[in-house]
Amino acid sequence: MISYEDGIAALEWLRIAFGFRETVRLTTPDGKLSHGEMEAGDGLIMLASPTPEYRSPKHHREVCEQARKWSTVPWIIDGVLVHVDDLDGHFARAKAAGAMILSDIDEGLPGRRYRAEDFEGHRWFFFEKDHA
Repeated sequence: MISYEDGIAALEWLRIAFGFRETVRLTTPDGKLSHGEMEAGDGLIMLASPTPEYRSPKHHREVCEQARKWSTVPWIIDGVLVHVDDLDGHFARAKAAGAMILSDIDEGLPGRRYRAEDFEGHRWFFFEKDHA
């Protein structure tokens, strides 16, 4: 479950940038996302806009020195691991959609992978399935 300031925009952005497929969209009377679901390969991502007071990791960094410090590294901090079949194609798609690329494609044990950040600052770790 991932919180977004703008859950409706997140559904669209995650579809375009990461190729996730929206399966559920429930909104409040004022049009906010109360619950959304997206398929990510064999996995399920749930997301919502929890309260008007919620701030994304990106906005949290703007007002919190500690959050700025822990975000200086390219590692996944409170992020999501997603297995993909075509890492090169996925990487190109994410980059073209404006994802912040935290690391280029790395090779070696335990497999091929890259790291990216979405438009609200959530971090994602994409890992290519071993086809051996």
